[in-house]
Amino acid sequence: MSLMKSLGASAVVNVPTATVTTTQLHHSTHSFTFISSPHHFPKLTTATVSRRTTSSVRTAIAAVDSSETVEKETESNKRYHFVVANAKFMLDDEEHFQEQLFERARLFKERNMEQDFWLVIEPKFLDKFPDITKRLKRPAVALVSTNGTWIKFMKLRLDRVLQESFEAESVEEALASNPVDLEFEKPDKWVAPYPKYEFGWWEAFLPPIAQV
Repeated sequence: MSLMKSLGASAVVNVPTATVTTTQLHHSTHSFTFISSPHHFPKLTTATVSRRTTSSVRTAIAAVDSSETVEKETESNKRYHFVVANAKFMLDDEEHFQEQLFERARLFKERNMEQDFWLVIEPKFLDKFPDITKRLKRPAVALVSTNGTWIKFMKLRLDRVLQESFEAESVEEALASNPVDLEFEKPDKWVAPYPKYEFGWWEAFLPPIAQV
């Protein structure tokens, strides 16, 4: 029994107490009052964060818009896309090509849209593409447009054509051509159930500067 009392007394003595007096708590709080002082850490509300974020975003957008405006103002050249092949294939053999152009011209007329595609016979811009010219039979014909997506479609539609693009300062420069006389031999026998397109059907799609 005396042993139990002795052990009990030791247990009570050895357990540390965590008693904090009111005076100590007050003293600790008073010592760190600067943490909640509005003079050191201004109160951040949702509205404050929102205003700061919005202001930063607006500043960034303004900077981007400004740079884009400058770029657009200084950009003078326009990009033209084209597919090209020899004149025999483009103007005499590939009937689907003729149908595509007539259908697109009709669509533009119905929607009162300005034409953005042309046929260029022996275009001068081919001098910029030696890798293409060495693969072409001459004379060559190019379908040129400012609509790159449509030119990609025509590349898939025609298949046996070469595709590229270039920049020019004016439409006159882009569509400039070298004079050439076209002659196609008439087939000995025409087996299609529809009449063959007449020679010169492409003249409606030549650039205005090239039309007679």
